[in-house]
Amino acid sequence: MAMAQAGPTRAQDNQTMPGDASVWTTAADRRFEPGTAIRWREARGSSADAIVLDPSRKFQEILGFGAAFTDASCYVLHNLRAAARAEVLSDLLHPSKLGLSVFRICIGSSDYATKAYSFDEGESDSELARFSIDHDREHILPVLREARAVNPNLFLLASPWSPPGWMKANGSMLGGSMRKSNFAPYAQYFVRFLKAYAEAGVPVQAVTVQNEVDTDQDGRMPACLWGQEYEMEFVAKHLGPQFAAAQIGTQIWILDHNYNLWGRALEELDDPAVSRYVDGVAWHGYAGHPSAMARVHDAHPDKHAYWTEGGPDIGDARYQTDWSHWGAEFADILRNWARCIIGWNIVLDEAGKPNIGPFHCGGTITVHSKTGEITRSGQYWALSHYSRAIRRGARRIESSGLVSSVSHVAAVNPDGSYAAVLTNAGAERRVTVRLSEKEAEVRLPSDSITTLRWR
Repeated sequence: MAMAQAGPTRAQDNQTMPGDASVWTTAADRRFEPGTAIRWREARGSSADAIVLDPSRKFQEILGFGAAFTDASCYVLHNLRAAARAEVLSDLLHPSKLGLSVFRICIGSSDYATKAYSFDEGESDSELARFSIDHDREHILPVLREARAVNPNLFLLASPWSPPGWMKANGSMLGGSMRKSNFAPYAQYFVRFLKAYAEAGVPVQAVTVQNEVDTDQDGRMPACLWGQEYEMEFVAKHLGPQFAAAQIGTQIWILDHNYNLWGRALEELDDPAVSRYVDGVAWHGYAGHPSAMARVHDAHPDKHAYWTEGGPDIGDARYQTDWSHWGAEFADILRNWARCIIGWNIVLDEAGKPNIGPFHCGGTITVHSKTGEITRSGQYWALSHYSRAIRRGARRIESSGLVSSVSHVAAVNPDGSYAAVLTNAGAERRVTVRLSEKEAEVRLPSDSITTLRWR
């Protein structure tokens, strides 16, 4: 996999007139609806009030977009009729459709699960004699295999919400903290998980040490506290070396928590013993600002940023229509060096279940438990504008210009096509997009996302 660049790069670009730009828009009365192609013209006047694209300034390589195949999501999907499940997975994953390709799975249960479980629950078992992924064979692994058949380029990140209870100070998967004395068997637990999943036909490309390292959620759900020095020692002396010894090529990402913990990420990467095993940092967007990712990138340009969790609230009145919220957030995430955007549960039912925890998230899509009716969230429509237009291997390019209420991001794809995603959170307006000495005028409806694609 190609490394993200240490900083923006410049290249000589042929400044011939670009081809007409295809247009898709999501707004009040339409959903990713194609519009009339936009023609470029010779630029007129000042670029001061325009969105200016500069393809010679290239930034990170994009891995892709997706969400989480939690135990809950896989349960809902598995319970669909085969034809209905195939239709849903095709819509979400097929490269000719939404094309989602980067997904998070759980090592054991999260709060979105049918029950709390690990792969080795019970009394202390340092030899992992009880280790088994049998729970996942019922509905998780079959759904993941079917998903990979739809999109063979699936990239999977696996994260634990809790180690087995016997490894922790409180003896339970619910809350509590990790015991250092169990670092060695826990590293072997990761190795066993990765080998078992690979043998089951579901290879995993990356892991994080712990979902949300600095909260135990008051013991209300599977969770675990990991102090900074604990994560550092675990990676440097156990997980990294055991992966190397077992010839495991899976990447290790640290933190897997909010932007406001950027100082912790910096200090962990400052330690060469940790850094040698770490590919990058996983980030959540619940606290702090996306600029934290750029701050860490600037200090460690050889490490990648990955955005790994954020989802809609099933109780929010705008669950189906908050696309401009997500469109603006995704633009900010990509503009601060993230290589991927992974939402939370890909599918849940109309009550945001199955759920054994205290939070009320919704799925990227909802499948009604009685009727099978599918409802698409605002996040789904935002992902449509990004994932359909910006493909794996794309490079983000410079887009600049302060236009009131409009967020923007642009990229060049491996096939040479360009894409720009414009989110307008305000009233209807027209904006000028400038490319070298050419420009195009784009109408942005109120509360909308508009994608342009051209060659």
